Amino acid sequence: MSERFIFTRHRTRCYHCGEDVDQIIKAVSAQAQVICSACGATRIFIPRFESTGAVGTCTPIGRYDLWTLEADGRCKNCGVAGPHDLAIGCNHFTTRCRNCGYAHFYRFNLEYMAKSPIDEEVSAPREPW
Repeated sequence: MSERFIFTRHRTRCYHCGEDVDQIIKAVSAQAQVICSACGATRIFIPRFESTGAVGTCTPIGRYDLWTLEADGRCKNCGVAGPHDLAIGCNHFTTRCRNCGYAHFYRFNLEYMAKSPIDEEVSAPREPW
């Protein structure tokens, strides 16, 4: 993610580890990510489409709360560095420039979890065959 567009944090309860910690939010043209700062659980979103004429958000309500946030970023369309509206759900991620209305619509693509911090070796019963 060499392009710097939206980089922000949102403190909430992680859906994976249950901790009330910062969720790191990164969005560029090629993808968007939401990363738990405690456990590393990561959701990756890929672009669906970009538009200046779309009204509303492309973020249906899912299993988890919809986040409606504001973050500063430099708009790819008008070039103004200023506030952008973010709508982040479990399956969709939307950014919209308040200056010109240019929107990025992302859809959920991939999720991964961090490795377990348990260092102990686990002994399991051997199969008889």
